[in-house]
Amino acid sequence: MISFDVITIFPQLFEPFKKESLLEKAEKKKLLKIKAHDLRLWTKDKHRTIDDKPFGGGLGMVMRVEPVYKAVQSLKTKNKKLKTRVILFTPRGKKFTQQMAYEFSKYRQLIFICPRYEGADERIAKKIADVELSIGDYVLMGGEVPAMAVIETVSRLIPDVIGKPQFLKQRLSKGRKKGFLEYPQYTRPEVFEPKKGVKWKVPKVLMSGNHKEIEEWKANHGRTIGK
Repeated sequence: MISFDVITIFPQLFEPFKKESLLEKAEKKKLLKIKAHDLRLWTKDKHRTIDDKPFGGGLGMVMRVEPVYKAVQSLKTKNKKLKTRVILFTPRGKKFTQQMAYEFSKYRQLIFICPRYEGADERIAKKIADVELSIGDYVLMGGEVPAMAVIETVSRLIPDVIGKPQFLKQRLSKGRKKGFLEYPQYTRPEVFEPKKGVKWKVPKVLMSGNHKEIEEWKANHGRTIGK
């Protein structure tokens, strides 16, 4: 089982996300566990302060290192045999890929730090996080959406989460670098007529029943993601 522990100031954002059909079923089957933790629980002042003005000046507020350190230390498993990874979301981080998702799926605990405002104290990145991660070359309001994206991507690599193991196996590319094969797919009707005289047809090879030719067509028309 993989535990996803999310450190955030908006834990309520994850409640409807956790109830998404496949994730909820996977959690009930004890294949994974998703828990969003309110960072303010690890503050000590009456205002539950988690941010402050940046040294050197500048606009906005910066997430403080102390509550994040306490949160990670509290949440990190004490079992040395279980592999844990602490991930900080930041636009400056490494670009998230399918290969990274495959590597993350081998861990037993993933702790996500979700900054808000103008980001996080650099000591969080340098001293607490194992990796700084970005899901794209753009800036979001916080790390919650990236955390959800990573949770979904990693979760579907866990056997039995999206169905029978062969469903996953047939899409993973072979070799050390695990990519994910995406190719065009069709279903009924074989011929769709959006208007008179116009016909959108399914490629004949997919209707042929020739498995070798079908596999060749998929390989020629598909693309391996994240390899």
